[in-house]
Amino acid sequence: METRALSVNPREVKKGEAEKLRRTGLVPAVVYHKGEKTVTISVDEIALAKLVRSAESHLIDLQYPDGKATLSFIKDLQFDPVSDRVIHVDFQLFSADEIVEMEVPTHFEGESAGIKLAGGKLQVNMHTLILKGKPEDIPEHFSVDISGLELGHSLHIRDLKLGALEGKIVILGDADASVVAIIAPRKEAEAVAEESPAQA
Repeated sequence: METRALSVNPREVKKGEAEKLRRTGLVPAVVYHKGEKTVTISVDEIALAKLVRSAESHLIDLQYPDGKATLSFIKDLQFDPVSDRVIHVDFQLFSADEIVEMEVPTHFEGESAGIKLAGGKLQVNMHTLILKGKPEDIPEHFSVDISGLELGHSLHIRDLKLGALEGKIVILGDADASVVAIIAPRKEAEAVAEESPAQA
């Protein structure tokens, strides 16, 4: 997984401080690690947005004004419900051999017969997956091969192939949860729905 640098600044926790930061283009954040004291920081909103909106997940090298740097990843984000701007972020630190849980985006690869031959549509039910393993083994995204999917078929978490990652990472979540499906075009689906009562 690629590492990206992000400049951060320590901040004080006091009444009204978080909103004041946001008005100046900064996002309040915390940095934590099990067994260690939580550190409060602020980060530039534009620089953070580039990481958050990326199609890949990254390890993040938090760089402080005094030259200190710590390796982390984004554990949690809070968004403004109206503007969709990031208003708070949690960074989690980790040690080299530590097992962590990270959320990574799904990428769908291959040409589905259900789409190419039957005119189906791709329905993505899980845009991200939570993977458990060492940070060095967790990929920037998780590739899902849809080439074997026919119309009306779907892939669940239990169906996903780890390939070279077998034994290194685990996909968390309900094994029966649908990740992606090939569905009938809307007009065809509506036609089937209209015919069903008559057939009954």
